[in-house]
Amino acid sequence: MTKKISADICIIGAGSGGLSVAYGASQLGKKVVLLEKGKMGGDCLNYGCVPSKAILAAGKTAQTMRDAAKYGVTPVEPSVDFRNVHNHIHSVIAAIEPHDSVERYEGLGVNVIKEAGRFISKNEVQAGESVIKAKFFVIATGSSAFIPPIEGLGDVPFLTNEVIFDLTEQPEHLIIIGGGPIGLEMSQAHRRLGSNVTVLEGSTILSKDDPELVEVVRENLTREGVDLREGAKVSSVSGQAGDITVNFEKDGVEQSIQGTHILIATGRKANLDGLDLEKAGIEYSPRGIKVDQKLRTTNKRVYGAGDITGGRQFTHVAGYHASLIIQHMLFKSPFVKNGEQNAPWVTYVDPELAHVGMTEEMAKAAGEKYSVARWSFDDNDRAQAEHATNGRVKAIIGKGGKVLGCSIVGKNAGDLINPWALAVANGLKIRAFTNMIAPYPTLGEVNKRVAGAYYTPTLFSGKTRTLIKTLSIFD
Repeated sequence: MTKKISADICIIGAGSGGLSVAYGASQLGKKVVLLEKGKMGGDCLNYGCVPSKAILAAGKTAQTMRDAAKYGVTPVEPSVDFRNVHNHIHSVIAAIEPHDSVERYEGLGVNVIKEAGRFISKNEVQAGESVIKAKFFVIATGSSAFIPPIEGLGDVPFLTNEVIFDLTEQPEHLIIIGGGPIGLEMSQAHRRLGSNVTVLEGSTILSKDDPELVEVVRENLTREGVDLREGAKVSSVSGQAGDITVNFEKDGVEQSIQGTHILIATGRKANLDGLDLEKAGIEYSPRGIKVDQKLRTTNKRVYGAGDITGGRQFTHVAGYHASLIIQHMLFKSPFVKNGEQNAPWVTYVDPELAHVGMTEEMAKAAGEKYSVARWSFDDNDRAQAEHATNGRVKAIIGKGGKVLGCSIVGKNAGDLINPWALAVANGLKIRAFTNMIAPYPTLGEVNKRVAGAYYTPTLFSGKTRTLIKTLSIFD
């Protein structure tokens, strides 16, 4: 029997974006229905950010044991119990799960229905035996691994981010198709834990990042034994579990490689299937649903949040979208404008690679007048103390000293990028960095030092020396 439910807001998807809207709206007294057909917490908690950082932490611990000699400690080759690595990953997920659980959200007054939602009209969604009629809807169904049309792939067992963290036995030789953030993070984690790893990338690794800083990542991965093969275009796969052959073309030569496991890391696709968006008058493409600057779809009563909108696919962007939706939907703010172009991104390899705003290539393409300021980690005392000198900061400074963007490669780059994200989002000038006093000795000093490097050519120029000489008359 169909159950009729009336609500202020119906949210489809309980990932970062959906949960954030549900929390905010329920706390503001709205009647909220939240639909989720899979696991609460979505991709980030269960298959993405959380488990990937957990396995990276395990790999980093193993590598620290190998590299202990530089600290005066006897190094040792770690003995890796991969089942316990699996247990570690899932214990981290379990520790965070209560925050995203059905019980927590029901305790906040949210009506959680564990069913898929599909539109049956412009203001109604069906979920199982329930039909929800709401004033507003939020689509936050996220994205999933894109599976490329590779010959033979359907006949061979392969891994994606949704299943790789369920492995309890260590891959002997992991072949990763795709050299983006997911592919590289998994390559280093598994290599450090003892697997042989080959990465096949059709173009260049981390192609959206600054090539100058990507080179630091490339060199370190290669030094640790990851077999990086760029410009390798995969044509077919064959074999069976534990014995898989991947055929590819590189530099005009047909080649093949054998491994025990394949991980597909060739990007993401928006989760559109089964939503019946046409019935709600919502325009979409394979990239995602069409939204305006206020994140409204072509049905103005329906919003989109996170990966489903076809923009930057990051958990922090989904959370940011949720805040904008709350501002516009409930506070009726006329000033809401999606500024996700200011969102930083980080690839959590070692050394980390972080970026915000414009790269040098983007500044060139936009016709910006800019200059570049750089600073190396080997000029930072804390980095020297921790043998973490393999890194640098590259800031892009526009007209009048405005910060256009910054890229950082090095230890804790994901944390060090935060002040640059603040500067880009608020239109700050580089002088904001020279004005601050950075504690010593910290890695954070590199941000102040690169700002100083921007002014160095002017400060120590002939004109400045002439000015100082003139002013000395008044001594």
